[in-house]
Amino acid sequence: MKRKIFYLLPFIILAVGFGVMQLLSGQKEPPEKKKPEPTVKIVETSTVELTDVSAEIIAHGRLISSRPVVLNSEVAGTLERGNLPFRPGQAFNKGDLLVKVDTRQITLDINTAKSDLLTALARVLPEIKVDFPDEYTVWENYFNNCDFEKPLPVLPRAANQKIKLYLSRFNVYKIYYTIRDLEILYEKHFFFAPFRGSIIEADLRVGSNVRNGTRLGKIISLESLEAEMQVSAEDIQWIDENRPVILTSSEILGSWTGRIRRIGKTIDTRTQTVQVYIAVDATDDTVLYDGVFLKAVIPGRIIPRAIVVPNKALYEQKYVYILEEGRLASRFVTIARRNADQAIINGGLEEGDQLVTSMLQGVATGMLARSKNEAVGGDEL
Repeated sequence: MKRKIFYLLPFIILAVGFGVMQLLSGQKEPPEKKKPEPTVKIVETSTVELTDVSAEIIAHGRLISSRPVVLNSEVAGTLERGNLPFRPGQAFNKGDLLVKVDTRQITLDINTAKSDLLTALARVLPEIKVDFPDEYTVWENYFNNCDFEKPLPVLPRAANQKIKLYLSRFNVYKIYYTIRDLEILYEKHFFFAPFRGSIIEADLRVGSNVRNGTRLGKIISLESLEAEMQVSAEDIQWIDENRPVILTSSEILGSWTGRIRRIGKTIDTRTQTVQVYIAVDATDDTVLYDGVFLKAVIPGRIIPRAIVVPNKALYEQKYVYILEEGRLASRFVTIARRNADQAIINGGLEEGDQLVTSMLQGVATGMLARSKNEAVGGDEL
């Protein structure tokens, strides 16, 4: 009996110890479970302020001269130097003699015709003096004013039909108009600059022989500059033609003012754009070059009670998120106009709304959120 008790004693001790442990554990209160903290999204916001917004149009294009002139000779002869070198890149002022053609032959032709005119007048003057003494002084003065070194003065008007017959009989009219024609031809030997500009092409050099129709070169005006811009067809309706355009270039420092001169009436089927021509206000200090690439900020029509937002704040092109009492709320909006970077919203937002301007992913309406301006470092999850 004692031997059995000896063998069972360890089991009895284990059983009693297990029972005491269970009794003690039952008397201890279970630890309180810690609830997970709610996720708060940190977002960028801006306060909505509804104002009158100008629908600006951004366009790009090149500057061109609106007055390119090709110089073609209408006479024959040897090319001679003008007041400045006839070379590409040469600048000139209005009225400068660019180049000319040898005038020796045409000068002789004019003087020969003037000699014939004086001979004809010398024959008709005695007839007028006898029959119309009152008109004789007029024609005598004209005869005296005919100078071989000066342009021919305007022929006096015949006082009556008989004087006209005298003049016709001695070929005065025929010779007079022949001289006038030669004087016009004489003027075509000189190429005076019709504006302030620059020579961009010089096909011939001084000393070359030219003929009727020979191309001498090409000049452009620096007073009348035009920016040829390609504007999306859908943006044409927004252009305000009465407001100035601001032009800038990545190639030249500075900015320039322009104005809408005309808008094309056809659409380029390849690019779906319309040509818009902007006149640049050029002065003597304007540093612009023909062909320079320009960016134009074209003012558009005014959209009342609107706001400009970045495109990243738009979702599915129809709604935005706002921060409302610490939670995200979606708001459907009306988009008046949109470009590559921004959109103009003129409906759906109220003054003072906290518009979420950061791009959100994996969020839903009602999610807790806080403005980045109010957030504490380390809160964002």
